[in-house]
Amino acid sequence: QVQLVESGGGLVQAGGSLRLSCAASGRTFSSYCMGWFRQAPGKEREFVAAISRSGGGTYYSDSVKGRFTISRNNAKNTAYLQMNSLKPEDTAVYYCAADRTVVIHATLDAHDYWGQGTQVTVSS
Repeated sequence: QVQLVESGGGLVQAGGSLRLSCAASGRTFSSYCMGWFRQAPGKEREFVAAISRSGGGTYYSDSVKGRFTISRNNAKNTAYLQMNSLKPEDTAVYYCAADRTVVIHATLDAHDYWGQGTQVTVSS
């Protein structure tokens, strides 16, 4: 089992940047693919980005491709989401999640463990 804690959210103006962190407990962090998801008010939770166990493979939603970068540091048990060129429509609670399977998945039900979320608000 792994516990996940997100941090780094906040209020930023459109065009700005934020970096989210996801700290994982336990010594098996490198056994999980990691994903970032977000949920805006009144909307369903949606996929943002995912990264393979080694960090060599990544996958992004079309809405963030070219603006967001997912990465991980297995020695620090931490995953990151660098968000650049932020837009008001990026406003949401952002969640990290861990996936025990070997390949990257973009679906919620493939992820076994979830953090509590961190709020990102982008003002226009």
